[in-house]
Amino acid sequence: MTTDATTMLINDRWVTIRPIRSTDEAMEAGFVRNLSAATKHYRFFCALNELSPAELTRFCNVDGPHSMAFVATVRDEGREVEIGVCRYVPGKKPDVREMAVTIADKSQHTELAKLLMDRLLISAKQYGIRQLYTTELSDNQAMRNLAKDLGMAAERDPSDVNQVIYSLGLNV
Repeated sequence: MTTDATTMLINDRWVTIRPIRSTDEAMEAGFVRNLSAATKHYRFFCALNELSPAELTRFCNVDGPHSMAFVATVRDEGREVEIGVCRYVPGKKPDVREMAVTIADKSQHTELAKLLMDRLLISAKQYGIRQLYTTELSDNQAMRNLAKDLGMAAERDPSDVNQVIYSLGLNV
């Protein structure tokens, strides 16, 4: 599993992108807790205040081949604070993974989502994953823009006209 971290300057802040760790549960909980209602709605499709302990464990325990997550963090008053995350989890077929990306409200409209996704794509290719996909609300303009930047195909969800399925084939 990829364990290296990358640090870069984004909007005058040093941001570290690294794989999530099992010890990140409290940081992940704080990240989700501090998202706006709109951002939570686009990520979870519901009004959500907190992740359950089981969800936190599942989100923070990754193995690489089946599930993976990368976090973007900054130092704030001496502690590490999550400002973005992207992940994949098992999908419909053995070589397909469902993916998600979420950026803290103050860090949206930067290149952070693209940088996180670049790391996720490297990991997916390393493990022979042939396709990533995500189901999003059709009015999620930020995801529409990211999908376009990544070259993802888009199609209406046949089971819900308010959703779009974005997919990206990977050359492995």
